[in-house]
Amino acid sequence: MLGNLISMLIWGLIAGFVARAILPGEDKMNLWQTALLGIAGSFVGGTLGVLFTSRSFSNFETSGVIGSIIGAVIALIALRMYRKNNS
Repeated sequence: MLGNLISMLIWGLIAGFVARAILPGEDKMNLWQTALLGIAGSFVGGTLGVLFTSRSFSNFETSGVIGSIIGAVIALIALRMYRKNNS
């Protein structure tokens, strides 16, 4: 259980860093927020994977590294739009 949590944090951190590198900007995020961005991106990518493939949607779906990065980019765009509208 603890190993899965650590693995999820590490892969989330990698996906979050890559997403922030793809979309550079002035995002004031610490290490944990970047990891959470990547983890949220994994769920977004997994959901998109279920919607665009013939897999069934049972629970929250996680995705692979590429899906996590794509999902993290989408989550980062949504976060920036949210912050822009609430400024």
